[in-house]
Amino acid sequence: MERYICIHGHFYQPPLENPWLEDIELQDSAYPYHDWNERIAAECYATNSVSRILDGEGRIMGLPNNYAKISFNFGPTILAWMADKAPEIYEAVLAADRESQKKFSGHGSALAQAYNHMIMPLANRRDKYTQVLWGIRDFEHRFGRPPEGMWLPETAVDLETLDIMAELGIRFTILAPRQAHKIRKIGRGHWRDVSGSRIDPTTAYLLKLPSGRTINLFFYDGPISQAIAFEDLLERGENLASRLVNAFSEERPWPQLIHVATDGETYGHHRRHGDMALAYALEYLENGNLARLINYGEFLEKHPPIFEVEIYENSSWSCVHGVERWWRDCGCNSSMRPGWSQAWRAPLREALDWLRDTLEPPYETKASQFLKDPWAARDDYISVILKRDHQEVAHFLERHASRELNPSEQSLVLKLLEMERHAMLMYTSCGWFFDELSGLETVQVLQYAGRVVQLARDILGADLEAHFLERLDLAKSNIPEHGDGRRIFEKFVKPAMVDLLTVGAHYAISSLFEDYQVQDRIFCYTIDREDYRLSEAGKAKLAVGQIRVTSDITWNSAVISFAVLHFGDHNLCGGVREFQGDEPYGTMAWEVTEAFSRADFPETLRRIDKHFEASTYSLRSLFRDEQRKILDQIMELTLEEVWSAYGRLYTHNVPLMRFHMELGVPLPRPFLATAEIVLNRYLLEAFRAPALDLQLIRNLLEEARLLQVELEGAGLEYALRKAIERLAERFRQHPLDLEYLQQLEAAVAMETELPFAVHLWKVQTIYYEMLHSVFPHQRQQSEQGPGEARTWVEHFVALGRKLSVRVD
Repeated sequence: MERYICIHGHFYQPPLENPWLEDIELQDSAYPYHDWNERIAAECYATNSVSRILDGEGRIMGLPNNYAKISFNFGPTILAWMADKAPEIYEAVLAADRESQKKFSGHGSALAQAYNHMIMPLANRRDKYTQVLWGIRDFEHRFGRPPEGMWLPETAVDLETLDIMAELGIRFTILAPRQAHKIRKIGRGHWRDVSGSRIDPTTAYLLKLPSGRTINLFFYDGPISQAIAFEDLLERGENLASRLVNAFSEERPWPQLIHVATDGETYGHHRRHGDMALAYALEYLENGNLARLINYGEFLEKHPPIFEVEIYENSSWSCVHGVERWWRDCGCNSSMRPGWSQAWRAPLREALDWLRDTLEPPYETKASQFLKDPWAARDDYISVILKRDHQEVAHFLERHASRELNPSEQSLVLKLLEMERHAMLMYTSCGWFFDELSGLETVQVLQYAGRVVQLARDILGADLEAHFLERLDLAKSNIPEHGDGRRIFEKFVKPAMVDLLTVGAHYAISSLFEDYQVQDRIFCYTIDREDYRLSEAGKAKLAVGQIRVTSDITWNSAVISFAVLHFGDHNLCGGVREFQGDEPYGTMAWEVTEAFSRADFPETLRRIDKHFEASTYSLRSLFRDEQRKILDQIMELTLEEVWSAYGRLYTHNVPLMRFHMELGVPLPRPFLATAEIVLNRYLLEAFRAPALDLQLIRNLLEEARLLQVELEGAGLEYALRKAIERLAERFRQHPLDLEYLQQLEAAVAMETELPFAVHLWKVQTIYYEMLHSVFPHQRQQSEQGPGEARTWVEHFVALGRKLSVRVD
């Protein structure tokens, strides 16, 4: 009996980029990371690319790339983020697909995904087609081959979507067992009802589509997938392997495929060290010849379907009611907020549907003035999204423009297509998945809708906001202060909206705190400096200038003049307006600068107000990352005074604090609070220093232990981890430098003295690479007798022990 096992991971994060900046702004909830993509990448995506196999003593003996042995898909939007922000992980994912082709008879393990995780049965046909096509084109761009399979968001399925997939060359997809209705031998016999998850998941099935096309379907093993995701099956790799092997049955006469599907984030993010359990299970299965690992493409080649299937349309894997979770209050929720209502889901979808449907005719009419086929152009717009440069846009317009377009017309076409892109992004499934209308994911889809509204007003002259908000009135929040969709839109979406003046204001204000080049970039905008004058009077600063701001996305551009006055603290005021000519600009610059030169700050402010009227800005106008950075700079002097005061208080009273502890008397709260503030601060500074002063760190740790101070583990761990990683990188760059090796060894040794664990994954990875690249030569040199090579080997082996890496 042929026995096969396939594990599929659906790796996905919803797009979190600010729609106006095309980048993710700081997310405090992801602390100590910048944002949730960065955090999940560290906890899951990276660890699966270089996982760990441990020996019986808990030492690392292998670093497998899990992706090469499983089936997987990554959402296109998270791959785009990864290519830019985490290129090492991105390259490891692509390399795994190439490696899997060697392992699985030329079939790569990576699957495509419908582009931005839209619930396909709830989409119109045009959006379905574009989503499938963009998913395929994105996949081909990254993996260098056409995809064989495609993951459907939430496995939400209908026949129209499957037919589009088949039309565009997709051979298979994966569904939940409850989505199967009935089966029979292909072309003959009676249909047998398999509803209620009674389908046998160990083989492939053929679905005949109304168009005459066909597509292959795999129905994953529900109970095992459930145990992986929500039970404790990943506590030990042997448990996972045994559960998979025990699913085989001697009663089945056909080659059996035991396969499971879960969110990929289960392996490391949702389940800590889940990647290691997966890695061990895969190794255990292979080395024990318990089954042959395979992917879906190879299984189809070896064992084409002998059964055909009919499915339940409008069904999914995460809503027992079908796809209702994404359009009404069906009862499906996170179960974390009992009593909360999800009645907001229906009016939210109705509002977005109204916005989409209202804009389709004017989009087609307007775009037809410039494009041969507006919808074919939208389908092909993925080529521009994947490579946003002038040459690619020129090629795109050569293919689709009905005539040669001037620069303003080119910009208009790009805005039209961006409006359509955001009109699809606003349907990202996570907007409806969770419990509350004001949640992060739902606000995100509302921001996409806000971008659609803004672009429609700009290019079509259609002011749809009032009618859109009337519909959002019907969506009620569970949180009283948020009220309804209208209030949430006005509270969280409108303040996030950006135009060229806003970008100009950001540049003007931030230019007081950092040096910009003559040409520079702020997120997806290019700034060309045409004039800039900086004046100072004590702590106060005045910046007056003229810049050209150009969107790298839509190519619209404006020349902007500004004046910004900073009093030296958080009080800052500036004016920004579109350039009105050399004479008005010169007059404004002279008048404002003249008042400032006399240190007449009230008059300077009056003159800024006179020239810029209502177009004034403050620190609140900055984009979030820069705002935090500048606030830190402004607060630095004040905080130094605070730290100094606390430091003096601590130093003066620490003998008394120690005496309290020696007597077993709890420290009074003011003393304990002072010790916590000071010792956490001192440790953080020590970890961030250019060189680690290990003795100082040990002294501070001992002081914290004696005074029973609670250390801020997350922030301190992150800072120390980064410091040790810098040491490891320096050692990798200078592998024969004994001093660097000893410094790294000493820093790693200190980890055992800490009251919190340090995640040394990257350091272990660097060490393991050097174990196989540098160590063999050094060991050979050491065998020639005492000397630096032997000392190096001794310390390198000792470092391996401290990092729990097996060194033979």
